[in-house]
Amino acid sequence: MAANLRNQNQLLSKMAIGDGHGENSPYFDGWKAYDEYPYHPIDRPDGVIQMGLAENQLCFDLIQDWLMKNPKASICTPDGVLNFKDTAIFQDYHGLPEFRAAMAKFMGKVRGDRVKFDPDRIVMSGGATGAQETIAFCLANPGDAFLVPTPYYPGFDRDLTWRTGVQLVPVVCASSNNFKITKSALEDAYREAQEKNIRVNGLLITNPSNPLGTILDRQTLKGIVSFINEKNIHLVCDEIYAATVFTNQHNFVSVSEVIEEDTECNRNLVHIVYSLSKDMGLPGFRVGIIYSYNDAVVNCARKMSSFGLVSSQTQHLIAAMLSDDEFVDRFIAKSKERLDKRHKDFTEGLKQVEIDCLNGNAGLFVWMDLHKLLKDQSFEAEMELWKVIINKIKLNVSPGSSFHCSEPGWFRVCIANMDDSTMEVALSRIRDFMHQNKDQNTEVKMPARKLCRQSSLKLSLSRGKVEDFMSQNNMSPRTPIPHSPLVRART
Repeated sequence: MAANLRNQNQLLSKMAIGDGHGENSPYFDGWKAYDEYPYHPIDRPDGVIQMGLAENQLCFDLIQDWLMKNPKASICTPDGVLNFKDTAIFQDYHGLPEFRAAMAKFMGKVRGDRVKFDPDRIVMSGGATGAQETIAFCLANPGDAFLVPTPYYPGFDRDLTWRTGVQLVPVVCASSNNFKITKSALEDAYREAQEKNIRVNGLLITNPSNPLGTILDRQTLKGIVSFINEKNIHLVCDEIYAATVFTNQHNFVSVSEVIEEDTECNRNLVHIVYSLSKDMGLPGFRVGIIYSYNDAVVNCARKMSSFGLVSSQTQHLIAAMLSDDEFVDRFIAKSKERLDKRHKDFTEGLKQVEIDCLNGNAGLFVWMDLHKLLKDQSFEAEMELWKVIINKIKLNVSPGSSFHCSEPGWFRVCIANMDDSTMEVALSRIRDFMHQNKDQNTEVKMPARKLCRQSSLKLSLSRGKVEDFMSQNNMSPRTPIPHSPLVRART
């Protein structure tokens, strides 16, 4: 059997038999436990609750209501079928003009209309996953590298490197200053890459951040723009969470605003990746956007988009929806309001059992700090705790190590992909777990982290308790969960 498999593999490419897709990560492993036994309030009340999916399901009612009132927007309804032929036949890979115009207008609106976007620079792609890969192909050769501040979205290891041969060089950011990107950290990473003879072609940032749920302030963005101009490298800004900033006192600042103000900036170095997966909660529509200030990149990316176009049917519907100013304004306002409430409800629930989170104001998740629950400050201990959370508490959360976090004990918890009752069940499980073990666990003194809110947690999982939980689930603390065959895009 093994010999036959080897013979078969000899007929395949290195990519086909390789591991470049990155499924061997706890980030994806958590899906296996959820897929095998997902939570259902009636059929599987003890099932695993999905908290590893960064999906915005809080405003589907608004979209459904709009669709009911605008049946002509879809070519698959009796009201819209007259547009079926014109939409279904071949469309140029530039995209429908009305689609590009609507996307440009929407991108400006979610940025407070403080900057305008040119529809002729809108390049469509099959989701932000395809957009990131296209940008990598346009900006770098195999072996070249992008700097990426940590912690960062695990899918970048797949999106930017798997088929392009590009490398990612981490820029280490620390909890001591709430994981902010500093000039010294950028310089250190750039210098270390040079010492290893790695050519750095660009810097990739996410703003708002996945997984931190924070935004970059104007001064930090100015420093980043200054850095890439000084080094003459590209800047790729992933802004797919731009409309998820839910507190009024901290407005989102796009890199597009910063370069409008900076007359010395070389705009040819600046590129934005956007999509409707997070801001509108439409990941299944696969609407990704590349917006580049570089004419050559726009031309190349548009040609490459032939391999991952957005369907004409989707373009037609999205163009109609995003052209409705009244709907868009209401959707953005309601989404922020509901995200704010969900974030407050969940973090307040955690605080009841003395669990702290990084003080975030954007995104569809919280960056939860459980480092005081670790038996020691190691990534091995983080993995042991993660397996307890998956198999005992039955919550699929993502360990910080899968986001390349430099410090153990952090976990990303997605909070917008479920209804209120499911969130309450998740909180109840966390509370029960903490209460049941509070008296059994011994207090350990760990170096305090400087957070926006200082944690007062005094609990620690002992080695024995971890092994007890593992034995109940027929697992060893060192036994990995089988790799999931399912890989979700941009989660």
